[in-house]
Amino acid sequence: MNRFWMELTEGMKISWGAIRGHKMRSGLTLLGIIIGIVTVTLMGTAIEGLNGAFTHGISALGADVLYVQRFAWFRDEEWWKMRNRRDVTYAIGKQIEKEATLARAVSPAAFGRETIKRGNKTGSDVNIIGTTEQYIVTEGLNIEQGRFLSPTDIQGARPVCVIGYAIAQKLFPRESPLGNKLTIAGHNFEVVGVIEKRGSFLGMFSLDEEVIIPITQYMDFFENNPDLLIQVKAPSMAQLDDTSEEIEGLMRKIRKIPPGKPDDFAINRQSLFIDNFKRVGGTIASIGLFITGLSLFVGGIGIMNIMFVSVTERTREIGLRKALGARRRTILLQFLIEAAMICLIGGIIAIGITYPVSVIMSQYLPTSMSWVVISLALAVSILTGVISGFMPAYRASKMSPVEALRSE
Repeated sequence: MNRFWMELTEGMKISWGAIRGHKMRSGLTLLGIIIGIVTVTLMGTAIEGLNGAFTHGISALGADVLYVQRFAWFRDEEWWKMRNRRDVTYAIGKQIEKEATLARAVSPAAFGRETIKRGNKTGSDVNIIGTTEQYIVTEGLNIEQGRFLSPTDIQGARPVCVIGYAIAQKLFPRESPLGNKLTIAGHNFEVVGVIEKRGSFLGMFSLDEEVIIPITQYMDFFENNPDLLIQVKAPSMAQLDDTSEEIEGLMRKIRKIPPGKPDDFAINRQSLFIDNFKRVGGTIASIGLFITGLSLFVGGIGIMNIMFVSVTERTREIGLRKALGARRRTILLQFLIEAAMICLIGGIIAIGITYPVSVIMSQYLPTSMSWVVISLALAVSILTGVISGFMPAYRASKMSPVEALRSE
C-alpha cells in the first residue's frame, strides 16, 4: 500500500511537470474538455432546476386532493368525446358536498380571466376564481391579512373578494387593501383578505396574481352556468383511493349513468402530473444529455490524441524509467494521472464558467446548480480523462525498455 501511494505521489508530480512544460498544448487540450463539461453541466443544472420547480409547483395542487371535471388531464379517450360530455355544475358540487362521507372538504370552482382596476392602477388578464369557503382547505391557502370567504358570503352572493399577494402589492402598494374596493370587469368588490405569498409554478406562472370571489357572484356577473372544477380533499393520503371510489359512485348516481356505461367525467389527481412529467422529462433529459455529451466525447478524443503524442515524445524517458526498475503499473498510473489531471483542471474551470451562466439563466428559467451537479461534473471530468488516457497509458506501459532507449 505504501509503494502504491509513493507511485501515486510521484506520478502526480511528473504529470504536473509535464502539463506545465507544455502550457500551449495543455491549454488547447483543456479547451475541448471545458466546452464539453460546460455544456453537460448546464444541461444537468437546467434539468435539476426544472425538476425542483415542477415538484414544488405541483405540490401546490395538494397530493391528497381529487379534481372532478369534464376533461381528463391526460387523455384516456378521444378529445371530441370528452368535449361532448355534460358540464360539471354547481348543483353537482353541492350534492357531493352533502352526500360524500369521506371528503374532508369539497369546493366547486370556476375560472376566468378579467381586467381589474383600483383608481388609476390596472391589472390585465388576472385569474378570477369563483368558489366557496372550503376552497381555502382544498387549495391549502394561508391568509396573510383579513379573512377568507365565509358561508354567508356565498349564500348571500356578497360582493367581496380575497386577493393574491402580487395583486395586493400592485394595487395597494402603500396601504392595507382590507375594506377597500376594486373593480372586476366593471363590478365593485370589497377586499376582505389577502393570501400569503405562494410564488410561481415552474418559475413562469405566478400563483399570486388571482382574485377569489363567491361562486354565486361569479355566476351572477361573469358566467351563468360555468363548467366547474370540483376539488375534493381526502381525509389522508391513505384514504385517497377510497375517496376517489366514493366520488366516482356519487358522480355516476348524480348523472344517472347506467351500469356498464363509461364515465362522462374525469377524476384527476396530482400523481398523474408527476408520473407524466417524469416520463416525458426523463426522455428529454436523456436526449439532451446525449447531445451535449457529444461535445465531451470530442474533448475526450482530443485528450487521447495528445496523450499519444506525449507518449511518443517521452519514449526514451519511459525506457529509462523501466531500465531503472519502474513497473508497468507505475508507467500506466503516471499517464492515467496526467490525463485525469488535465480533465480535472478543465472540469474546475468549466464549473467556474457554468456558475455565473446558471445565475443569468435563473432569471429566465428555473436552474439549480447543487453540490450534486458539481460533484458529478468533476467525476465525469476525471472519468473522461481515465477513459481517454487508458490506451496511450497502456501503450506506454507495454514498451520494451531496450526498444524505448534505442528510439530517437
